[in-house]
Amino acid sequence: MKSKYIKLLASIVLDVIGMLPFFIPGLGEVVDIVWAPLSAYLIVKIYQNKVSKYTAVIGFIEEALPFADVVPTFTITWLLSLWLDKKD
Repeated sequence: MKSKYIKLLASIVLDVIGMLPFFIPGLGEVVDIVWAPLSAYLIVKIYQNKVSKYTAVIGFIEEALPFADVVPTFTITWLLSLWLDKKD
């Protein structure tokens, strides 16, 4: 029970980190070059389930595309993982 809330908090923090460059003109695209693969890696490592492989790819693409940083990919992964765990 505690683990899922720790993952939620981590997801929110990582989503905010991913969104920060969006608000700093000119910095976003440079930071996204590093953040895109790192966020994909972190999604797979944190969640370690089937959905994480798909959302990691989506997260990589989302972070690599300009002006798409506002999508909370980590939190969406948390929600999908929670839903799939309840479904099983």
